Amino acid sequence: MGKIWFVTGSSRGLGRSFVEAALSRGDEVASTARHAGSLDDLVATYGDAVLPLEVDVTDKAAVFEGVQRAAGHFGRLDVVVNNAGYAQIGAIEELTERDLRDQLETNLFGALWVVQAALPYLREQGSGHIVQLSSAAGLVAMPLGGAYHVSKWAVEALNDSLAQEVAEFGIKVTVVEPGGFATRDGKNPDPFANGHMAETSPVYDGLRRRLAGVMTKQPAGDPAAAAQALLKLVDADNPPLRVLFGQGFYPMIRQVYADRLQTWADWQDLSAEAHGDLGRTAGAPSA
Repeated sequence: MGKIWFVTGSSRGLGRSFVEAALSRGDEVASTARHAGSLDDLVATYGDAVLPLEVDVTDKAAVFEGVQRAAGHFGRLDVVVNNAGYAQIGAIEELTERDLRDQLETNLFGALWVVQAALPYLREQGSGHIVQLSSAAGLVAMPLGGAYHVSKWAVEALNDSLAQEVAEFGIKVTVVEPGGFATRDGKNPDPFANGHMAETSPVYDGLRRRLAGVMTKQPAGDPAAAAQALLKLVDADNPPLRVLFGQGFYPMIRQVYADRLQTWADWQDLSAEAHGDLGRTAGAPSA
């Protein structure tokens, strides 16, 4: 029996590739986008196998209504893919409150609303697989990505806790951490597009140039291949909590984690000093 999917942000990019891969193998999909018209071609090709839903994940009520419609239409939900998101680029000093709130409303709160809306159905079934699209940016941080990193580090922690909370209900959780992929718009976030302070900064402008260079050199993955990898992931009996999609970032991530462990080890004496004597004397018998 085929799987029933609920996928956010499926008008283009990886989300669209995930939907097409699921439909192509005979699964059924509740496909969401901010504008339902962008899903018309899916309906024309796959008919009743796809349920198009107009959902902006920042609208909590719309998310809950969309999940309810999907569960009612198909009778169950097997795979819930939190894919909707975007990257805000700008130095910390340049970010406005609106920049950061908008980033978190989509990438963090939007994902949270989907999880909260879907969980009652998954718990009642005693099964289901929640897939959270994070990023290599959810594991390491680079200049000019502060807002995006905050949102993705947050969803990493959210889903780590979630996996431990729902395991006994028979629900699986996987955080997918893609590197760069050649999505359909063919563009990465432009470091020069926004976020500038009133005065120019040679330092920040230099960081923008370096970031643009990294984005250009990073090998782009094939979204169709990522979609096939996702099918294997959701079909696995024991899927991982975290998995990287794509190549290029793994060596950097491995080095960052090695450096982090080494730093903690190097500063253990100071860590012990910070603990003080209370830990050794508390509970000691009095004379």
